[in-house]
Amino acid sequence: MIRQLSIVVKCAACVIALYAFVTLHASAEEKPMVPVKEATAESGPVLSGNLRVDLFGFERLPSSGSMEQVQAVAPARKSPWLAAGLSLVVPGSGEFYAQSYWKAAVFFAIEVAAWALAYTYDKKGDRQTDSFQDYANLHWNVNRYAQWTLDNATTINPGVDVAPYKDPVSGVIVNGEVNWTRLNQLESALGNWYSHNLPAYGEQQYFELIGKYEQFYQGWDDANYNLPGYYDVAKANLSPEFQYYSGERGQANSYYTTASTFVTVAIVNHVVSAIDAAWSAGSYNKVHAEVGLQTVPAGGYYTSVPVLKIRYGI
Repeated sequence: MIRQLSIVVKCAACVIALYAFVTLHASAEEKPMVPVKEATAESGPVLSGNLRVDLFGFERLPSSGSMEQVQAVAPARKSPWLAAGLSLVVPGSGEFYAQSYWKAAVFFAIEVAAWALAYTYDKKGDRQTDSFQDYANLHWNVNRYAQWTLDNATTINPGVDVAPYKDPVSGVIVNGEVNWTRLNQLESALGNWYSHNLPAYGEQQYFELIGKYEQFYQGWDDANYNLPGYYDVAKANLSPEFQYYSGERGQANSYYTTASTFVTVAIVNHVVSAIDAAWSAGSYNKVHAEVGLQTVPAGGYYTSVPVLKIRYGI
């Protein structure tokens, strides 16, 4: 019973609201002129029925039937601080608040484009990285590099006792597997152009060093360097695989650099947009033009006509 009563009440409320809306809508479109008493300082401004409330305040229709502007209310100001804060978060939003719509569109478009390009080039860098790492996994072998180092250690540095590093139990290569710690110890002991220790497999530096320094050349499948010519880079027949790999890795770095550049553009866009939004808000407070509709009498009835209003200062 209570639920049914509630439904009836809601329906009645809906009917009343619909009736009020239709009545008000009809009266707003066409209503007879009625005298409007003169506004006074005590009564304040009188509503005219404008479709848009602009920064000039309200207007009224006097009883004489002519259109006459009455006391204007203080127009709303735009806060430069608020405008700057909005654009600092979302470029263009402060300009939109200050009603500089074209500039708002430009700053927002730059923001979207910068982040879209940054994302695109970052993903290109990721794909390129996967590609050159897969290539390295196919063509660079740590066992080959370690074995060559052991075989030529005495020539590289005669002062190093290589025997402990060749021990089948505690040496660099044990049961066909490279002991990374022992390999790094051997690299450090050799010195000379063994300027780096091979990082652990999978690290970013691992993939960088094997395609950058000559001490790692012998890890490539097609490398065939013989001492002492190996010391002379100018005389060494560089591995085509090494050269290809270096180019692919360089391309990945280029993609990442481009992505970082667009991120910088986006950050700068936030700052510039914030400064411009503050300036735009200040300009809005000084000079502002607005187009709207004004209700005027016509043949005993009200009608709406377009008007342009320009305000300077406050």
